[in-house]
Amino acid sequence: MRKARAVLVSAVMILGVSLTIGAAPAHADRLAGVFKDRSECERIGTHGTAQGWWDDYSCQWESRYRYYFLYA
Repeated sequence: MRKARAVLVSAVMILGVSLTIGAAPAHADRLAGVFKDRSECERIGTHGTAQGWWDDYSCQWESRYRYYFLYA
């Protein structure tokens, strides 16, 4: 019984780790920059769109870091 339980616990842990590693992050887009001002983030995001570096972008405020993150 102990061996069966040990094998079952190991299998569940391996499955959990593999699902965690395969999960997509909250922002599936790539991080393209970090800015102190929203206007600078928007300016670079618009410039990247105009240059064809990315199709779309978003500037998101992260209060714990106190910066804007540009995801493209």
